[in-house]
Amino acid sequence: MNTNAMFKLSYGLFVLTTKLQGKDNGCIVNTVQQIADKPLRIAVAVNKANYTHDMLKQSGIFNASILSEKATFDIFKRFGFASGRDTDKFKGFEDKTARSENGLIYITEGTNAYISGNVVDSVDLGSHTMFIAEVTDCELLSQDNSATYDFYHINIKPKPQATEKKGYRCKICGYVYEGENLPDDFVCPICKHPASDFEKI
Repeated sequence: MNTNAMFKLSYGLFVLTTKLQGKDNGCIVNTVQQIADKPLRIAVAVNKANYTHDMLKQSGIFNASILSEKATFDIFKRFGFASGRDTDKFKGFEDKTARSENGLIYITEGTNAYISGNVVDSVDLGSHTMFIAEVTDCELLSQDNSATYDFYHINIKPKPQATEKKGYRCKICGYVYEGENLPDDFVCPICKHPASDFEKI
């Protein structure tokens, strides 16, 4: 089985934000989709390793900011390569955010819309939880095209630099695991993707 086939699926990219006990947090996700029209509902899948996952499970509310083709790699580093457990992801980023009617932050730069949701159900998918949510608000922010996963890899993510290191490189974020053998149960410490998303270098 060649799991690289999964990269041919069409994905968008989003900053999912929530708030719990006065703390704002957010992370990059690639699975937000409309699943019903009446009532208007969306599904959001979040990796259980993300602190945002645990916060959302308790708070039950979120904003999904839809990243556009004008998003910079800084947004992906800020919300995808650090943990909210020990980092304030919004520090120094305040001028690129606003708050919606639900009191949560949404991203105003490098995005084209945001959707606010209240969780009505969830499904345990193993590595991820899928949250089913009722849409409570949504707004257009620009007419820029949405960034797809493919667009991110081709146009936003920096290309790997030539290196003498031997080991395995994460195809998602570029993290390099040095060593002859990559453990089957290895999880990328940066983006939390499994060993199957690494390539030998």
